[in-house]
Amino acid sequence: MNDIVLPSASAVLQRSSSRPPAGPTPPGYIHLGVSKEIVPTLREFGLDPDPLIREAGLDPRLFDDGMSVIPFAALGRLYALCVARTNCPHFGLLVGWRASILSLGLVGRLMQHSDTVGDALRTLVAHLSLHDRAVVPSLTLSDGTALLTFATYQAESTGVQQVLDAALGVVVNILRTLCGPTWNPTEILVPRLAPADAEPYRRHFRAPARFNHETATLVFRAQDLDQRIAGADPVMRALLEDRVQQMKRAQGSALSDDIRRLLRTRLTSNRCSAEDIADLLAMHRRTLSRRLQGGGMGFRAIANETRFEIARQLLEDTEVPLGQIAAALGYSEASAFTRAFRRWSGQTPTAWRAANG
Repeated sequence: MNDIVLPSASAVLQRSSSRPPAGPTPPGYIHLGVSKEIVPTLREFGLDPDPLIREAGLDPRLFDDGMSVIPFAALGRLYALCVARTNCPHFGLLVGWRASILSLGLVGRLMQHSDTVGDALRTLVAHLSLHDRAVVPSLTLSDGTALLTFATYQAESTGVQQVLDAALGVVVNILRTLCGPTWNPTEILVPRLAPADAEPYRRHFRAPARFNHETATLVFRAQDLDQRIAGADPVMRALLEDRVQQMKRAQGSALSDDIRRLLRTRLTSNRCSAEDIADLLAMHRRTLSRRLQGGGMGFRAIANETRFEIARQLLEDTEVPLGQIAAALGYSEASAFTRAFRRWSGQTPTAWRAANG
């Protein structure tokens, strides 16, 4: 991976000013961003990308601009086709390998001009929804260790593991841009079956990759968050922050979508009650219930939809035992998870895994 040369603040401002701000990104949609690198990656395999892009239901011309907005489900289908045609199970990792902090558009530029690495990652967590309304990051600290986790929500399971591989691949590039090219994580947690050849993961991450995990997580030293970012411009940061806030006001968000994003990263680490989510959204529990009822959906239904999404992904893409999945989703025992999954799907988790894994 070649070192990334960061543009000057004046160059960023000129380029940002010459392009009007993108419109709101609806739930379930994503700016191409990182996935724009699908095209050159396919060409490296000697394949013409246009037929595969059309087969996934997309217009190849969209891939001329990383700011193009597409349905996440279509992107997942494209990744699945790419894996099948290249016979490369780590295709998503190769896409992330090629991408950079600039692939995240306005959010990436704001990260460049953040004061510290911690500020940059908190910017990613707070504002990625401007760029991507299907993948959600979270940052947690525990005993001197930082965990940056990515999850998908409101998405078909096809191609999800490739999208998460790409997310982990590019975030390592981003941290090497901010911390220096010799930076390495402690380990990588990957929610997919262990591949026959794990060397591409070891080569890119320069750290152990742990497969069959419940989450897609980059693990590194918490002290790295305190590192100051060389070349960060506070004037540019203020301008970019103002633009981000303008876009967030224009975007707005459905309450149910906000809840799904919060639940997707918290269900596997904390038991999130309606009271917990209401606190995170700075509203009273009764206000949350009233607003959800006005939209025709209750908190329990949204939480169960999210549990079903997580369960399907883990059953299809990993060999994580049922008891471990049940515990990750907040069930006290595997039998309770089995009963819930049968209500959601009409099948037991074991039958679902046999049919779809």
